Amino acid sequence: LQLSAVKLAELHSDLKIQEKDELSWKKLKAEGLDEDGEKEAKLRRNLNVIMTKYGMNGKKDSQLVDTNYIKDGTESDTLDDPRLEKLWSKAKTSGKFSDEELDKLWREFKHHKEKIHEYNILLETVSRTEDIHKNVINPSEENLVKEEILHKKHRELKDKLRSINQGFERLRKVSHQGYDTTSEFEEPRVIDLWDMAKSANFTEKELESFREELKHFEAKVEKHHHYQKQLEISHQKLKHIEGTGDKDHLNRNKEKYAMLEEKTKELGYKVKKHLQDLSSRISQGLQHNEL
Repeated sequence: LQLSAVKLAELHSDLKIQEKDELSWKKLKAEGLDEDGEKEAKLRRNLNVIMTKYGMNGKKDSQLVDTNYIKDGTESDTLDDPRLEKLWSKAKTSGKFSDEELDKLWREFKHHKEKIHEYNILLETVSRTEDIHKNVINPSEENLVKEEILHKKHRELKDKLRSINQGFERLRKVSHQGYDTTSEFEEPRVIDLWDMAKSANFTEKELESFREELKHFEAKVEKHHHYQKQLEISHQKLKHIEGTGDKDHLNRNKEKYAMLEEKTKELGYKVKKHLQDLSSRISQGLQHNEL
């Protein structure tokens, strides 16, 4: 796959979460608690996202943009959307951003691309399910259950589309005006969660508690970014030392690289699991609004 050190650590974290979710689902299925197959369908969808994200689905050029934005600056990645490409080009040449801010903005653009990609996968899944449902001649209790699943998927699509629209408006605003120094959060995923939380059915006390949790989550994400950077630097250094033939120096750096790799994997898993939990809570709040 020719993945970078950071990308391999990300893949490890994603697969670890997928494995844990599948083990949980197997227990539920054994107890007869997934009769409608909704959780199984979600697992397959998540696996599809992972395979596409890391170029493991057999299709050329299907990988999502590399999360290792340090490696090639930003020039080697594409956003696959003319509107995003135009905004990024405008921001890059505006002179309103420092190098550090451009890195941060690029992460926001990549995050937005991933959201669009996940939305398209879910849309395709819903379309296939609807086609199957329409071809059923005799309505039954099972089909009524499947119809309820479709309603849930449509709500999920609606939530994702709302997040995409909010995200694009934010990118448009930031690209034209630069970063707001008074902004509460900086991490793209945290900004998304906070915007959606404000639209959910939370009391003032619950919203304040969620805000504090997001601050802790953002600190965890920043720590993960730090280890990602250190891992990539260590990887480049290791490749350089391998060419010198200095075995002692090489062994010391291999030990450091192994330590950084393990820490990056561990933090990546914790960040993604925490993100799942936070997203689930917001989704429940948004669904409650519609009831």
